[in-house]
Amino acid sequence: MENVRLGIIGIGNIGTAHSLHIHADHKVQGMVLSAICDISEERRAWAKEHLPGVAVFEQAADMYRSGLIDAVLIAVPHYDHPALAALAFANGLHVLVEKPAGVYTKQVLEMNAAAEQSGKVFGIMYNQRTNPVYQKVRELMQSGELGALKRVVWIITNWYRPQAYHDSGSWRSTWKGEGGGTLINQNPHNLDLLQWMLGMPSRIRSFCSFGKYYDIEVEDDVTAYLEYPNGASGVYITSTGEAPGTNRLEISGDMGRIVVENNRISFDRNRISEREHNRINTEAFKAPESWHVDIPVATDSGEQHIGILKNFANAILHGDKLLAPGEEGINGLLISNAIHYSTWKDDWAVLDSFDHDHFYELLQERINNSTVQKNVSQKVSDVRGSH
Repeated sequence: MENVRLGIIGIGNIGTAHSLHIHADHKVQGMVLSAICDISEERRAWAKEHLPGVAVFEQAADMYRSGLIDAVLIAVPHYDHPALAALAFANGLHVLVEKPAGVYTKQVLEMNAAAEQSGKVFGIMYNQRTNPVYQKVRELMQSGELGALKRVVWIITNWYRPQAYHDSGSWRSTWKGEGGGTLINQNPHNLDLLQWMLGMPSRIRSFCSFGKYYDIEVEDDVTAYLEYPNGASGVYITSTGEAPGTNRLEISGDMGRIVVENNRISFDRNRISEREHNRINTEAFKAPESWHVDIPVATDSGEQHIGILKNFANAILHGDKLLAPGEEGINGLLISNAIHYSTWKDDWAVLDSFDHDHFYELLQERINNSTVQKNVSQKVSDVRGSH
């Protein structure tokens, strides 16, 4: 195989961007766009005009069986990701799914099982993993440079979205259409990065506000307390209702403290471990000697979506290791579901014994009891404010 023949399902905002990167701008070596699929007649007409030579389908099953594609990129609303992925695997296709992996863990577990059984390449569009800053933080943690984790605090409130955004689609910011608010829409990247860099927490106690700032039924303000297996603690704060917002990640360990802000890393590094200092020190107020270091790292944010597409193509063509394996999509989603679950139950959510079925039941209650009536405004066409 010289090139991966890709099909894209969903030519909305992000699907359109992917199609142009591949077909018009030729930014993904080893990949060609062979087909697109969308249930909207308007979007199919757009594709016929702007994507010459690309086959156009209305139904995913027809595209899957066409013989025109080797792999599919799924860029449709969240609930449909797992079912479309499972059908693609059943048709012998490689799969790249947009974030999040799904809305609830129960369906993503089924998708992961289908992926494993297929033996096909399975990736997820966690493009923030291409950012050199987050790659460096992960390296510092995994190498032991920061020592054992003590505390993490991530304030990520620069996801501002006005009411006009929430009104821009009938599916947006609803339990039925999207399955949540800022946790399932804006924050999947951050929740993935959190576990990718630090590992999974063991339990979560959270406090979500629903429609606090906007006329929506889902969460727009979240504060979550996390506990890790080694006893470390964390606080995760996010909102779409603050302007200007903050994006500050602070990680404390035995060897000091890392701060990530404005896509830069500073490291206040202890000369010896705080635990070792505590063991040998005899002075009442003496802290470990610490040096302030600005970590040298590229601040260009990496190749983002194009980097994931290139990596996906090379995994199929040359067996390269995936930067964002699709099976890992469940990790960030489990944190997201646990934050919802803790708030709904007003109790701790324990991750290694998470009740996937009960979460699904509680989500269905919110869908069935919804009274929201969307007044849809003009569609969002500029996605530069997204990630």
